Amino acid sequence: MSVLLELRDRDEIAAFLRRRPAVHAYALGDLDDFFWPHTRWLGWSVDGRLAQVALVYGEPAPPVLLALAEEPSSGMAELLRAASDRLPERLYGHVTPSLVGAIAPAFVPATEPARHRKLGLVHPEALTAHDGAEVDLLGPADLREVEAFYARAYPGTWFQPRMLETRRYVGIRRDGALVCVAGVHVWSPAWRVAALGNVATLPEARGAGLATAACARLCRMLLDDGIDTISLNVRADNAAAIRAYEKLGFAHAADYVEVVLSSTGHA
Repeated sequence: MSVLLELRDRDEIAAFLRRRPAVHAYALGDLDDFFWPHTRWLGWSVDGRLAQVALVYGEPAPPVLLALAEEPSSGMAELLRAASDRLPERLYGHVTPSLVGAIAPAFVPATEPARHRKLGLVHPEALTAHDGAEVDLLGPADLREVEAFYARAYPGTWFQPRMLETRRYVGIRRDGALVCVAGVHVWSPAWRVAALGNVATLPEARGAGLATAACARLCRMLLDDGIDTISLNVRADNAAAIRAYEKLGFAHAADYVEVVLSSTGHA
């Protein structure tokens, strides 16, 4: 017997997600007190056993759906079809690729799915060879400079000023100006997870390995925090970035697509 559940026990959710923590790093981070009020957790129970967990994060517009399926992925498709009349009409989905067709007609893609990969750090010893650059630790006092940097180096990146409060952003400067920044989208010592994000280099400084060096230093800092899962998302067609992360000891954890989904359950 299969049952759709609303989950609110953080320990239960975390125990499930930590079966594949590199895949579910963002969801684990959303268990933190700051994000928890904006979350809605859906479970799919099969014969009394939790088999799938999906997260709707309601703060942005449209809300974000994290639906990264466990095998068999048909269980997640069933969950989403069963929940379609309870969910927002539009969702920005991070979903297992096979779900895009499997959840029709309950949900239909409103944009072309963009293929991405999730990578997880599996060989932290590889960081040492690339951790040689002088970096500055960035915090809230650097906000204006960081925003100006991203406007040039990475327009449109998903950057929340609050993340500088983690002091887990590092920068490399040349002649006093930022030319490279590496930071986090997720940083949760409580749940022992982090996700790298907002990694960028000014166009004129690219090709010198600065981002690799900044990420190496940042990862070593995260490990020192007691973080045991470091993950990241990268576009599947960004071969240069994937090679750079592989040099740092990251390996493939899962494929997923980013796609805007429209629900037909409100008709």
